[in-house]
Amino acid sequence: MSPRSRSVNEELRRRSRERLLQAAVELVSERGYESTTLGDIADRAGSARGLVSYYFPGKRQLVQSAVHRLMHRTLEEALEREPASGDGRERMARAIDAVLGLAREQPVLMRQHMAGILQPEGFVQCPDQQRLAQLLGETVARFGSADPAADYPLLRALLMGAVYAAVVPGVPMPVPTLRAELFERYGLDWESGVPPDTEVPGGTSDTDLSRFFATGRQPADPSGQQSGPRSEDRSDRLDGQSK
Repeated sequence: MSPRSRSVNEELRRRSRERLLQAAVELVSERGYESTTLGDIADRAGSARGLVSYYFPGKRQLVQSAVHRLMHRTLEEALEREPASGDGRERMARAIDAVLGLAREQPVLMRQHMAGILQPEGFVQCPDQQRLAQLLGETVARFGSADPAADYPLLRALLMGAVYAAVVPGVPMPVPTLRAELFERYGLDWESGVPPDTEVPGGTSDTDLSRFFATGRQPADPSGQQSGPRSEDRSDRLDGQSK
């Protein structure tokens, strides 16, 4: 049996990592951070437990990366949904509603995220966090900011503060109240974006988040070989042990 090509092995490893990210989001949402172990995440992902430490230094880094993926893809989906809009004010409204929507629909996950970034280590610098920052920066620029480099951190701070206020245990603030404050701050019309009680296909209330994680079937090898899920896990395990 001829070995798989390098490109196929890379794709298998990428999808294995994607499964771990998706499993982390699902389990922390269901059980909370403290009740979710790395072993639980590996089991849900159908991966060897040793692979978690191969891809991520620890649980905090894995969960932060997973939440950044969810935030990045949620924001991207909101900005690009139909009807498409190049209007800077509409895009700012969509961005605010996307982030507040996550606070409303995924409070356990977002509460843990806020707690995680307040640790001394701060943000996990991963590609999804960088893409999230890029999308927010582009939103500020399209809104018409004269100084996006200065205005992006302010938008980020305002959104983080709103998320914290929405998920703080015991005394959460209503999302519509927080939305009204942000919309007033940026001079946005209430009917822009996704007003409260508006249904949006594929919005954050959809409990199936698999669309944000590329975990489909692996591609066929050019040699004609195609392995099933268990073979994929064995390959990943061997790759992890050899590096």
